[in-house]
Amino acid sequence: MTTSSTYHGVFLTVGMLVTGTLNTLLTKLQDKQCVGNCADPDPSKREYFEQPVWQTLNMFYGEMLCLLCFYLFSQRGGGGGDNRVENRDEYQAIPDNDDEGAVNEQIAQDVPTTDALPVVDGGSDPAQLKPIVGWATLLMWIPAAFDLMGTTLMNVGLFFTTASVYQMLRGAVVIFSGLFSVLFLGHRLERFQVVSIILVVVGVTIVGLSNVISPAPQSQPDESPESVDAGLWKAMLGVVLVLGAQVFTASQFVVEEKIIRRYHLTPLRAVGLEGSFGALSVMLAIPILHLAIGRSHPGGYFDAPGGFRQIVDNPSVWQTSIYIMLSIAFFNYFGLSVTRYLSATSRATIDTCRTLFIWMSSLALGWESFSWIQVVGFVILVYGTFVYNRVLTLPF
Repeated sequence: MTTSSTYHGVFLTVGMLVTGTLNTLLTKLQDKQCVGNCADPDPSKREYFEQPVWQTLNMFYGEMLCLLCFYLFSQRGGGGGDNRVENRDEYQAIPDNDDEGAVNEQIAQDVPTTDALPVVDGGSDPAQLKPIVGWATLLMWIPAAFDLMGTTLMNVGLFFTTASVYQMLRGAVVIFSGLFSVLFLGHRLERFQVVSIILVVVGVTIVGLSNVISPAPQSQPDESPESVDAGLWKAMLGVVLVLGAQVFTASQFVVEEKIIRRYHLTPLRAVGLEGSFGALSVMLAIPILHLAIGRSHPGGYFDAPGGFRQIVDNPSVWQTSIYIMLSIAFFNYFGLSVTRYLSATSRATIDTCRTLFIWMSSLALGWESFSWIQVVGFVILVYGTFVYNRVLTLPF
């Protein structure tokens, strides 16, 4: 491995880690922005930015930027679409003479991370697959719809959980993707995968309990029994919403794998297409949801004019929206590049390290308090995830 290749790999790794960490932290920061009654001494009367649909639209805008990158690379390479981008010289993997690493890479092809498109080995030469053009492109609308529902649920769940718990709970996607791959893709889980999924279930359960037992610290806490009970219910609701969203995320991965096994489609273009279809879907849904729900619930999640005013009237909100959009675009690009240059296993490992950085940052910012229960759950969750990805092996 040359020195330039090593530096390039480090650059991609750091880029994925930083942009992935910023993505979650910026979203949580945006949730904390006061948009109404900010001068009221009673914190319960203040209004904070809680617009999950607008946040989902912002996420899809970030993914759309990947489509722009795809066409820029395609034009720079002289055209040729997916095939040209796929075969660009600078997109060659770093040589690795470790046979075990090659085995890990093959296993990791079906392992999703918590963001971006999982890299799937269709088992065929890309030259033998049909290009996805014309009406076939609309197939990408299906995973985009799952992404829309999953992301919106997670955005709501983040209102009621800490950033680190939110990120850890997203690791439950391994559970559902493993089950769905057996049910709908005909995969067979090896013994180590079954054990790792059980470990992930245990880890996620402990992390979820930590969110209920040790909720995030409040700037001006209300110790009344009613407030405490409401806080517990919100904490449990946040856990349920984030976990439930993983069902849609796993479904998204299953559909993506079916499409990629049938058509030749580079991951960068796939993310961009999902972003485009997802953004169009959200823009169509916003007025419908407002007329159906938001009009009778002013200030709620589906109040479209109210949410738009909150964004444009508060610089801290629209500025973080831009930063989030850019972080999503760069995270997807770095993540896909890490998979191509290094390995899918490397990407899964970096994605796990991102959770640790989010946790450390949240503690440093005072957004949450340290919990040994969460430590235990996180360790079990990480171990299960690493075993599933064959980064570690079971001792038995």
